[in-house]
Amino acid sequence: MSGGRRRPVIAIDGPAGAGKSTLAAHLARRFGFLNLETGAMYRALAYKAIDADLDLDSEAELLALCKVTQIALEPARDGNRVLLDGRDVSRRIRDGDVTAAASRASVHPLVREWMVAQQRALGAAGGVVMEGRDIGTAVFPDAEVKIFLDADPEVRGSRRYRQVASHEHEAVPVTETAVLVEMQARDERDRNRAQSPLRAANDAIRIDSTALSLDEVLARSEQIVCEHLRP
Repeated sequence: MSGGRRRPVIAIDGPAGAGKSTLAAHLARRFGFLNLETGAMYRALAYKAIDADLDLDSEAELLALCKVTQIALEPARDGNRVLLDGRDVSRRIRDGDVTAAASRASVHPLVREWMVAQQRALGAAGGVVMEGRDIGTAVFPDAEVKIFLDADPEVRGSRRYRQVASHEHEAVPVTETAVLVEMQARDERDRNRAQSPLRAANDAIRIDSTALSLDEVLARSEQIVCEHLRP
């Protein structure tokens, strides 16, 4: 294994709404690996920044916040519990305002450097499924398995809307149009940021889930992992 790891790292990258979280959780259960949801880590930091009324466009303010922040992921039956300074924020960080804030916070190079260091430490021993937008290119470029999961923007927007609506508890209900507009803005930021832009690693296996059922995506991904694990 790369870097002296005893077990592989499975890296899943792709844009918002592609189904990365669902796929990562499934593969972790299927192969007995730890699911490390890196997007949740950015959301936790963004939530703390919102709570502290910080300027999300100020790299200096966010970096100072990083230095006094602890983010932990604990496996649970229905997905990770996300602990922010010891407090469970798993549900709150799924709300639309936190998701949008996380995208803004993640464009800052020094914030990403700090976050990448945390993520590498969590996955150093291997035996993990790690999903995000730059896992196979920046966090673990030596990952043994790399999958880039994508879908057409309209399909991803509809999926994201259903996901947000199921978690939303704000006074003003979110609309599908608003979710799609925000997701398109996120795509623009993710693909064009200066450091670690969203892109498929050269050795990643691409899966376009636009016309695939969830079962088909899961089956194809299992096959990819099994082919690597086969002696």
